[in-house]
Amino acid sequence: MYLSEYCDVNYNETYNIVFVKWKKFCCMEDYRKPLEFALDIIKQYKCDYVADTRDGFENIPEDTKWVADYFMPKAAEYGCTCIYFIIDENNTLKDELEGQQKDSQSLMQFKYIYDICEVSTER
Repeated sequence: MYLSEYCDVNYNETYNIVFVKWKKFCCMEDYRKPLEFALDIIKQYKCDYVADTRDGFENIPEDTKWVADYFMPKAAEYGCTCIYFIIDENNTLKDELEGQQKDSQSLMQFKYIYDICEVSTER
C-alpha cells in the first residue's frame, strides 16, 4: 500500500485491480511516484487499473506526456488490459480523461464508471 497526502494506492484482490484514489492536486514526483507504485502492483498481479478521479485535477502537460509515453505503455506491458476511471456525475475531468484515452486506446480499453462495484471481474 502507498499512502501520501496526494494519493492512496492499494491492491484490491476482489476485483484484481490496483486502486488509485487521488486526493488533491500534485505534479511531477508527487504524481509519478504513486503511479510507479501502481505499475509494480500491475506487474506483480497482472491486474487492471482503477483511478478514482472524483476529487481529481487536470495534469500539467509534462505529467500528461509522462502518462502517455511511460505509464500507459508499461501498464500494458505488465498485463493491464483496462483502465477504469471513477468519475463524478458531471465528469469534471472529461477532457483530461478523454485525452489520456485517445493517447493510449491502442494499448488497452478505457471505461468510465461511477463506483468500484462496476469493475468487471472477468478478464
